[in-house]
Amino acid sequence: MQSCKLEKNKAYIDGRWVSAASGKMHAVLNPATGEKVGEVPDLSAEEASAAVEAADRAFDGWRKTTAKQRCSLLRRWYELIMDNQEALAQILTKEQGKPLSEARGEVAYGASFAEWFGEEAKRTYGDHIPSPSPNNRLITILQPVGVVAAITPWNFPVAMITRKIAPALAAGCTVVLKPAEDTPLCALALAELADQAGFPAGVVNIVTTSDPVSVGDTLTSHPLVRKVSFTGSTPVGKHILRQAAGTVKKVSMELGGNAPFIIFDDADLDEAIKGVLISKYRNAGQTCVCTNRIYVQRDIKDQFVERFKTEVAKLKVGNGVDANTEIGPLINARAVDRVESVVRHAQEQGAELLYGGSRDDAGELFFQPTLLGNVDESMEIANQELFGPVSTLFVFDDEAEVIERANATPFGLAAYFYSRDIGRCWRVAEELEYGIVGINEGIISNEVAPFGGVKESGMGREGSRHGIDDYLEIKYLCMGGI
Repeated sequence: MQSCKLEKNKAYIDGRWVSAASGKMHAVLNPATGEKVGEVPDLSAEEASAAVEAADRAFDGWRKTTAKQRCSLLRRWYELIMDNQEALAQILTKEQGKPLSEARGEVAYGASFAEWFGEEAKRTYGDHIPSPSPNNRLITILQPVGVVAAITPWNFPVAMITRKIAPALAAGCTVVLKPAEDTPLCALALAELADQAGFPAGVVNIVTTSDPVSVGDTLTSHPLVRKVSFTGSTPVGKHILRQAAGTVKKVSMELGGNAPFIIFDDADLDEAIKGVLISKYRNAGQTCVCTNRIYVQRDIKDQFVERFKTEVAKLKVGNGVDANTEIGPLINARAVDRVESVVRHAQEQGAELLYGGSRDDAGELFFQPTLLGNVDESMEIANQELFGPVSTLFVFDDEAEVIERANATPFGLAAYFYSRDIGRCWRVAEELEYGIVGINEGIISNEVAPFGGVKESGMGREGSRHGIDDYLEIKYLCMGGI
């Protein structure tokens, strides 16, 4: 099977598949069954530094390739990812747990960044600037920033990687990637396909480890690394910013969220329920743009709760390889313990359990789709990223009130609202303090649109024509004596 060829048990550095110098291996477990599905080298900080040095050696040659050459290689990588879509989806579900239908969608989504940024490589234009002097000519050119350190999370172990590697390669940068310790197999499979596509040695490097702190600190403070791209929690992002400050690296941060989903009384309720279901419960609620707080206008609250509860009760929990599964396991025991604790504490603070609320019989790491009512902003559950299949319901009376409450958070990644009033759509969209706003839509991500947050949800954008910007430096050339 193709999946066997893609399942690697070595790290990828300088065009070679390598073991840890210590010989240590790190087990990868299936969260649905607890079974070991693979193992990868447990690399040290010193070996991460060696990967940076390999990327630095490769940079001089890679930066001199033409945009068309880089475009061709990225196009070939895209084609190989799509040719192996099913094999990659099987690996993804085994190590991460999400339903196969979602895994297949993620692989296609991830591949789209290789295609998109391959094309964008040819569009990194400079400028001619009209000079204030007749004897001067002023132009700007764009050049690759250098070696990029990318650190990716476990919840989208294909898409989060291609969303960082593809623009870096398109710009002419080389990359050292540290995937999440729970989900390294997808990263190594993508490296195998990059190798097959023909990327030169050292251009793409994958460092696997069970020690993310020391390896991550090495990558984010290394003097040869000129750019850091991180997706993960806000506390870790703040630590990385401090690490990168020592050598004044360029940084992109896609951090935590606390997304509101607002349903006004003039909304199409059928569509709103569809939107919030997919926004909240895909990947068992383990996405950074997942709905965290559902705000329902008072006049339609009872109708919404009754219908939404019915739909939540229909969701099928189980192993991601089963065709009827809609909600897979959480990633590990810590995640389940945390969600269970958050739900219990919310009830102690006065939240009403409307559905679910417990671990599921499907297995040790499964949690029931859950619905909590009577929630308000004084409760701890309202002020944190849930990262689990738990919905919290808030009631509001008017537009100004709900905007103020939705914005009352340090986070600003994604927000959603449903309304059929065109004036309200413009007003609310402009007033919400979020980098991404879904209007009558629960799925917002694609390769052509800029993805990123404001406030403590991060900086920079991924995807779209803006996604390549942070991997490029602007150089101004002033020509005199004309």
